[in-house]
Amino acid sequence: MAIPGFNRLLMHWPYYEAQSLRKAMQEARRAMNGLLWFAQVLLAAIFLFTGGSKLLAYEKLMGKVEARSKGRPAGISRKLAVFVGLAEIAGALGVVAPAALTPAAFVAAHMLVRLAAGGLGLIMVLAAIYHASRKESPAPAVTLFLLAVFVIVGRWPR
Repeated sequence: MAIPGFNRLLMHWPYYEAQSLRKAMQEARRAMNGLLWFAQVLLAAIFLFTGGSKLLAYEKLMGKVEARSKGRPAGISRKLAVFVGLAEIAGALGVVAPAALTPAAFVAAHMLVRLAAGGLGLIMVLAAIYHASRKESPAPAVTLFLLAVFVIVGRWPR
């Protein structure tokens, strides 16, 4: 028994299957891009805030750190705090920098975004070591490290 329209559909079945697969892949890429942008903006906001507090409110920040750790000195000099604060702000800006503002060598394949996220991840590894040595929870640093790794892997060229 032949059904003309149905037989024609069966003849072109691989074409329709490939089309639906392409459409699904495009939707998945669009969703992942949105999730990566959310992670990048979140990283930028957190590191702009923490870097700014290290630069602008060092004494107040160190007072809170020492009060939380029962009067033990923080062990971070002003110069080190300024350096870390500047590195965090630079990383935050690099993670969300648009392609129009990045140097031509770093535009291809989100190179600046990956380098900035890698720098922020390195800062978080060092922060986790610092907090663990002070018998404090390294969980926030580890969480931000994993978020930076997510951005690096997500923006890696395919």
